[in-house]
Amino acid sequence: MGSYYYLVSQLPNVSTSMEGKSSLPFTIEEFKELCGRFLTEKECRIIDSLSLIPPRQNESTGSKFLDVWYEKERNLRFALAQIRAQKMKKDAYILPPGMTADILQAARTAVGMDSPLSAEQFLYEYRIKLLDDIKPIDNFSVDAVYAYGLKLMLVDRIRKFDVENGKISYRKIYDNILGESV
Repeated sequence: MGSYYYLVSQLPNVSTSMEGKSSLPFTIEEFKELCGRFLTEKECRIIDSLSLIPPRQNESTGSKFLDVWYEKERNLRFALAQIRAQKMKKDAYILPPGMTADILQAARTAVGMDSPLSAEQFLYEYRIKLLDDIKPIDNFSVDAVYAYGLKLMLVDRIRKFDVENGKISYRKIYDNILGESV
């Protein structure tokens, strides 16, 4: 237990601001390598399995914090899928029993946005707030380390979004669908 203090105190601050595209002070690989020096083998396996995509079915991770995070993320993804399907007049999954009004509202807001980039930015901010709301009170717990890893992954993902690269990628996909060569 005492090793969590030494690990957490070495983790650099990660700005969640979308202003500026400065590089992260720490890569996910560096984070995992540092964790390997302080955490048990079981905790390292959990760190290695951290993902922004939750398992489709509810399964225990060995961490109550991660179980809650994955449940909320899974519910958000189901809500997004259902709302998008309804918008296209298609069949959708039934919403899970743990669905909350704030998750449904976030999904409705994101789907209603004109720009996919704006929707991603909105969902990023929602997820960061959610992570802050459910993270453990004890900043020197293993769950705090897991929360840091998720936050690092979220920030890393949103910083990869780029308008110009998105337009180029969209044009390539669109031309490919139409059978035109770029």
